[in-house]
Parts: sequence; C-alpha cells; structure tokens
Amino acid sequence: MVAVDTSAVKEKRLRSGHTTGTCAAAATKAALTMLLSQKTVGEVKIITPKGTELTLMIEDPSFSKDTGSCAVRKDGGDDIDCTHGTLIYSSVSLSEEGVNIDGGKGVGRVTKNGLDQPVGNAAINRVPRNMITNSVKEVCDTYGHKGGVNVIISAPEGEELAKRTFNPRLGIIGGISIIGTSGIVEPMSEKAMIDTMRVEMNVRKAAGSKYFLIVPGNYGESFVASHPKLKDEDAIKCSNFIGEALDSSSEFGAEGILLVGNLGKLVKVAEGIMNTHSKYADRRMDILASCSVTAKIDNETVTKILECNTTDDALGVIEGTGKMNDVMEILITRIAYHLHERVNGKIRTGAIVFSSRYGEVCRTDNADDLIRMLEAGK
Repeated sequence: MVAVDTSAVKEKRLRSGHTTGTCAAAATKAALTMLLSQKTVGEVKIITPKGTELTLMIEDPSFSKDTGSCAVRKDGGDDIDCTHGTLIYSSVSLSEEGVNIDGGKGVGRVTKNGLDQPVGNAAINRVPRNMITNSVKEVCDTYGHKGGVNVIISAPEGEELAKRTFNPRLGIIGGISIIGTSGIVEPMSEKAMIDTMRVEMNVRKAAGSKYFLIVPGNYGESFVASHPKLKDEDAIKCSNFIGEALDSSSEFGAEGILLVGNLGKLVKVAEGIMNTHSKYADRRMDILASCSVTAKIDNETVTKILECNTTDDALGVIEGTGKMNDVMEILITRIAYHLHERVNGKIRTGAIVFSSRYGEVCRTDNADDLIRMLEAGK
C-alpha cells in the first residue's frame, strides 16, 4: 500500500452546516417537547439522514397549553447561500390523528408539476417531511401522546429571500423551499471539492484500483447504494465537476470510469457541458427537446418539453409519445460520445443515467462490463 498524504486537503476542508430541512425538524422536535412538557427547551439533539448527530440551539421559544413554537437558524457552514442565517420556525398543535405538515409565512407553495411535491403543497420536500415526522413520533413516544400533531413550518424572511433563488422560475411562489437530502450542508468550494476528489482517486490508485465509480452527489450515491452490484463506499463524488473528474481519472492512470448520476445533471453532458452547475449552463430542456426532434416527435410535443421545469416533468411528456426508449437511446449515445472525447479515447468511459421518478432511464453499451470490473475490485 502506498502512503497518500491527505494533510493538505484536510487543512483546506471547509466547515459543514445544516439544511433548512434539518432546521425544520429540530424546531419541530423542540416545539412539540415544550408543548407536551410545558417547559422551555434551549437546545435539541437531532440525527440527520446522513447519520450525523447535531445539537442545535433553539431561538424564540414559546408555548401555551395549546401550541408550541420556536426557531432554528440555518447554517450554511462555509457554503453560504442566501438562506444562511435565516430562522426556520415550527409551530405545533395537537390533533386527533396523523402528522399533518404544512407551510406558513415565507415557505413557498408549488404551482407547477414535476417538482418534489404535488401542486398545491407547501415546498417542503420529501426528506425534510420524513425528518419532521420522525421527530414528532420520537417526542410523542417520549411523552405518551397517542393522538396526532399539526406542524406549520415558516420562514419570516422567506418571501424576500426566494427572489434570489430559482423558485419563481420553477413555479414555487411565496417563499423558499425546505430542502436537504442528507441534512448536512457540505461545502462546495471548487478547489476543495476537486482536491478531495483527487485524493480519493489517489487512494484508490494506491490500493490497486484501475476502474473508478464517479457520482455527482447524494442522489447518485443513493442510487449506487440500491444497486445490487455496486458499492456506495466505492463512489467518488465529483459534484458539478464532471470534466475535472474525467481529466483526473485519466491523469491517475485509470483504465475506465463509470459515471452514475441523475438525468437532471447528466443530460447536460450530452451537449459537452462538463461543469453542470446551473450558473454555467442550463440547457436541460433544450437537449431533451433536440433528442426528441431526432426521434421524430411532433413539434407540439417538443414545445411542451421546452416548457417543462424539471427533467422528470419532461420525461412524463416524452413517455406519453411512446418514444421514451428512442429518445433515451439518442441521449445516451451523445453522452457516450462526449465522455469519450473528453479523455481523448485513452480510457474506457461509461454512464448510467437515472430519474428520481422513473428509475434508470438509459446506460451506455459498456456499462455492464464496467460494473463487472468494479464488482471484481479491478
């Protein structure tokens, strides 16, 4: 085993924070604890979906015999965005049954199809809703409450903050979204992310690996974890930096890589876009529309695809034509071409593309062979 010096990267590693979803769940836990115990809560412990235990400070606590309310402050760590420092409130009351979650002031509401939540729902995504529900059940078990709980999540500054996000364009009106897949905000400094990725590759090279499994982020990692022949611990995160991942793989002498990611990111590779952050390029619908034209889908349907907000929404339109397989075959052929060109054909490159709604939608012809190589520890 070759020793790899990771000290330089560790020194540059940035501080993590916690998501608005974690704030909402923690505030709910504290608010319900105050309501059922009739005592003020100053801090609360919560375990994120990633398995990290956090102790978060409670702000603006209040309770009566009928309600409990408090806030937790969003912390973006060293990956500061417009929601960093804002207060996420939870107000709870008792009901007859169920855990009923809704949004209040400053939390957006969904007005278009294709998003995480259906039209009409508050923009509180699935993972935060699960975290809130689990927090409610934990407190109810502790205090023996057998009935239901109403939960209202709000963000007083949310309506103004949302103007600095993509929410209005996506059809989320009136405020911010309560989001997060891991519960933790992981810093996305370009240099720190690329340096960390390169260290992981160097470690694998030192261990004798010649094939790398690359995923953009948490969605790709979750998909890999559910795959019967792939191991999530083998996955190297590249974030938006697919080009750098390909370049580095070639530099470290890899013989092949398998890129596994959500359609929302990998669709861009079909046009040679190798940094998938939306601030550099967001041609998702244009690319899917182009593939659809090539598949001889009619102009009216192509126009509907161009009007979609998300790739899942666009897939729904394409599925209705009966030409999903044709479009995905065209797409994956283009992706395969640009992956091959980026590495000048020096290493084997393949991809598996999946959708949150439809599961796997396409893979390159050599993906199965690359999976076998990874499975064998090559």
